[in-house]
Amino acid sequence: MMMRAARAAVRKGARGMATERQPLHVFDNLFSGANGDYLDRMFDKWCEEPGSVSEELQEFFGKAAAEDPKTPLVPENLRPLSPTTAVSGTSRSVLNAMRVGWMLRLWAVRGHRLADLDPLKLAEEGDKRKPGSAKVSTRPLFHPADFGFTEAELDQVIHLAVSDQIGGLLALDQEPMTLRQLYSRLKEIYAGKVGWEYMHIHDAKRLLWLRKRIETPLEQRMALDHKEIFHQLARAELFEKFLQVKFTNVRRFGLDGAEVLIPGMLEMLERSSELGVESVVMGMPHRGRLNVLANVAGKPFGAIFGEFQGSGPSDSLEFGSGDVKYHLGFVQKKKMRTGKDMHISLAANPSHLEAVSPVVQGKTKAKQLFRSNGDDDGKAKVMSVIMHGDAAFAGQGVCFESMGLSDLKEYDVGGTIHIIVNNQIGFTTDPISSRSTPYCSDLGKAFGAPIFHVNADATAEVIKVFKLAAEWRAKYKTDVIIDLICYRRYGHNESDEPLFTQPLMYKKISQHPTQLKIYGDKLIEDGVMTAEEIKAATAKVNDLFREEFTSCDKYQYKGRSPRAEWLESFWKGFKSPTQLARIMPTATEIDRLRSVGKQACTLPEKFTPHNVVKKILQLRMDSLEAGEGIDWSTAEALAFGTLLQEGNHVRLSGQDVERGTFSQRHAAVHDQLNGEKYFPLKNIEGVEAQLTIQNSSLSEFGVLGFELGFSSESPNQLVIWEAQFGDFANTAQVIFDQFLSAGEVKWYRQSGLVVNLPHGMDGAGPEHSSGRLERFLQMTAEPEVNPHIDPVKSLQNCNWQVVYPSTPAQYFHVLRRQVHRDFRKPLIVFFAKSTLRAPYVSSLADFAPPTEFLPVIDDSTVQPEKVKKLVLCTGQIYFALNAHRVKHNITDIAFVRVEQLSPFPWNEIEEIVKRYPSAEIVWCQEESKNMGAWLYVEVRIEAILQELGDSRGIKYVGRRASAAPATGHQQLHEMEHQELMTSIFNA
Repeated sequence: MMMRAARAAVRKGARGMATERQPLHVFDNLFSGANGDYLDRMFDKWCEEPGSVSEELQEFFGKAAAEDPKTPLVPENLRPLSPTTAVSGTSRSVLNAMRVGWMLRLWAVRGHRLADLDPLKLAEEGDKRKPGSAKVSTRPLFHPADFGFTEAELDQVIHLAVSDQIGGLLALDQEPMTLRQLYSRLKEIYAGKVGWEYMHIHDAKRLLWLRKRIETPLEQRMALDHKEIFHQLARAELFEKFLQVKFTNVRRFGLDGAEVLIPGMLEMLERSSELGVESVVMGMPHRGRLNVLANVAGKPFGAIFGEFQGSGPSDSLEFGSGDVKYHLGFVQKKKMRTGKDMHISLAANPSHLEAVSPVVQGKTKAKQLFRSNGDDDGKAKVMSVIMHGDAAFAGQGVCFESMGLSDLKEYDVGGTIHIIVNNQIGFTTDPISSRSTPYCSDLGKAFGAPIFHVNADATAEVIKVFKLAAEWRAKYKTDVIIDLICYRRYGHNESDEPLFTQPLMYKKISQHPTQLKIYGDKLIEDGVMTAEEIKAATAKVNDLFREEFTSCDKYQYKGRSPRAEWLESFWKGFKSPTQLARIMPTATEIDRLRSVGKQACTLPEKFTPHNVVKKILQLRMDSLEAGEGIDWSTAEALAFGTLLQEGNHVRLSGQDVERGTFSQRHAAVHDQLNGEKYFPLKNIEGVEAQLTIQNSSLSEFGVLGFELGFSSESPNQLVIWEAQFGDFANTAQVIFDQFLSAGEVKWYRQSGLVVNLPHGMDGAGPEHSSGRLERFLQMTAEPEVNPHIDPVKSLQNCNWQVVYPSTPAQYFHVLRRQVHRDFRKPLIVFFAKSTLRAPYVSSLADFAPPTEFLPVIDDSTVQPEKVKKLVLCTGQIYFALNAHRVKHNITDIAFVRVEQLSPFPWNEIEEIVKRYPSAEIVWCQEESKNMGAWLYVEVRIEAILQELGDSRGIKYVGRRASAAPATGHQQLHEMEHQELMTSIFNA
């Protein structure tokens, strides 16, 4: 910074420097980094008045403007000196004070590089498996001699007491010590079993808060119940050993080598309870999950042992596929030492590492919302904890997407505690091949999160770190990362052979004592426990496991079945697919619609909107008054407003949703004079529920996962994620595949999340022309023959709904239907950007009783007996077909719109087919033959015809099969469209 200022001054001739400076001299970098800001200010003062700064800085800045560019910026008297350099006593004293300051800062910034973090000490044997291991100096500049201190000066007493605001080693109550003692203390703090990375934090108050706690000895900060911690560690380690003995050939993805995670988490939760946390939402991969379920979340050992033997809750077999035991979630209320209850929720997850991270964040945010009260935003009461693997945290992009939400409005959850269970390996891949950074946790530095690296064999230090993380989160409501450096005693799973790929590492592991053995020996050495007490404690734990195992086949779930868990709290009274459910009316009285709609178009008196927006709002107001011309966005606002009045929270998020991708929504109106935003829907009379309409970051995977988690917390809300364009949804495919389409059948968790996918086949090229309807239909678990069940039951049985509404009223009804029933299903909504405005409108009468969502809309303009061709279609192609028919006065072709594709409207299609007995049956779509709905509807319509004994069959009309969704040439697009029209109308 100072150099740039100096060069700028040179260009202006301020100091007459004639030549450009060469790169910094070797000593100049002592004034880089945080000192640069201070030097910039001093340099400005010196330029105005040289005498306003110290003599040392006058000489320093003078040399910056010297004609000789080889002159180092750091003056001779400020450089580290060799022991033989002679200086005056006073100057030496000043220099030594500066050197101590440099040394303290260097240890704080770089001390973690010397910390003893690896339990296996692989680096000491020349391990080259980690990035940067060959680049680190064997002897960084940390010793006092590196700063110019002589051997004699090492025993001189120095006074460090400076300020309690700085604290730590510089606190006012700090006793004088020799330089040798200071060096020893710095090594103890920064080069011990914990590596502290925190000097990248920009906020000085937060940095100093951490420094005080880091530089204060553990025994002064917190008292540890070592006996209790030993028992916690024993339950963790012996649990894994018990499973290994009883189920040797069964994969469990155990925690072996990282068992200290359990006491760390337990003590972190206890400290969090003391600090006011009432609910914790956790996410984690499969490794160690069973141990966390049992020893942290409180799932009974008998239940887990029973699952290994193939038993489980009876209702898990009634509906769904279930999942392996190390993917399942759990909910429990746990009594803490404080006497308070803590609600612990461990989210279910697939094998797709890190995919659960944004889901946990969203669920946490929803819990905070429903616990908020006035000025209390719920962040102090509800906390998220996410566990990661080292390779996954460094390698999976969704980690960046999730952490990128941490400080955004309507996504901020008040800080997440991230725990990296660092096995120092990813499946069979060494760190040097799985990341380009020194640490797997380096992502956290981009977001200013403190990072605590800790040796997993140092149990007491692990507890300190976990408690400190809880305190940081409670104090500053921001993310914190624990890098728990451990190892994996077995391979990727217990039957995997790790010696194939890591022979040296696993030879070392085979000889390495367990964390329980190391901690037990330490407690015996310190006189905390005797060998007999340790033996008795371990025997007691093993007796417990044997007792639970013996009776596990008789274990009764006592209401704790998977389905019973999600029925807790807000979900009580909601039906599973095996229970009879109902759908309430979605229509609303016209007077109420008009009132809500007008309020959604009204701005404050002194508000200055953009002229175009003002015109749009006025047109909406006019249409509401006339009862005609209700467009898509007005219908949406009516659905939102009426649901809010009924006490349901409404949340819409995604990229650019406030205005809408196509400038159609304008839910947030911007004042053109002061830039303030106003949300008319937030000011509807009689509304106590919360409306959230929020632009998101440019993320699909992370934000969709967040909204899925949000929707799963309570059914009393409408949660919508809208893609900027429908085809962008494919960057969130993991959420669709693993969570949204299959979450209920795997994990017995319902979600009413709505996914809006706008697109348009308009000749604008392959991108954005298709929302990829075929992919969602392919994942639909729909029978291929008519099941002959009630339409409501059909909705209950489907894994998700896929609809393509053609009118604003249909969109209104399908949104309200999401909430007006006693079960929840995901809803995928396709809509064309070309139909968002007039003339594609509805009347207010289409929203009023007795109207409802129609899965199929018949053609009311034709006489069935005169129809020669029955064309079934979905989406915007209907409007092109109908416009051509009207233009040419064609009366013998019927166009029937299939508005709901999943669950398939068997009964309605059957009635349509019977209504037109003499007509040729055609399916028409604008998409290519291998895309769109054709492959889905063909087999089902053929099944209907076969069951009726109807031999007509169904014909396809549309574009030919193609690799790309659409052509990039307008002329070719029009030719394809004309070919389609010709096939339909034979003209």
